[in-house]
Amino acid sequence: MKITKQNFEKATVLSLKGKIKIGSGDVELREAIDQAVADGAKNLVLDVKGVSRIDSSGMGELVAAHKKLANQGGKLSLAHMSGKLLSLVGASQIVSILDVFASQEEALASFE
Repeated sequence: MKITKQNFEKATVLSLKGKIKIGSGDVELREAIDQAVADGAKNLVLDVKGVSRIDSSGMGELVAAHKKLANQGGKLSLAHMSGKLLSLVGASQIVSILDVFASQEEALASFE
């Protein structure tokens, strides 16, 4: 899993590339989110354009991140969710608690 970070005025964007699955990607995602929060991020956008696969462990990390940010008065959004990933994540019903946007720009605009 490769994760790049960009800070914007209203949110931090973590661009993800690779797989978010148990033993590979889930830990890296958790650590990147924890570090962003420790660095002062209140709102996060996860740009999943480069994510090829997500399993239940990865979805658990998304829910945990959502709860962590919500407890601090922040928000987690997803950007560039492909049809394949959306069907996987949608089947788990977690899209009902997460904001999903077609682009990074739309996700960032949602924080204004």
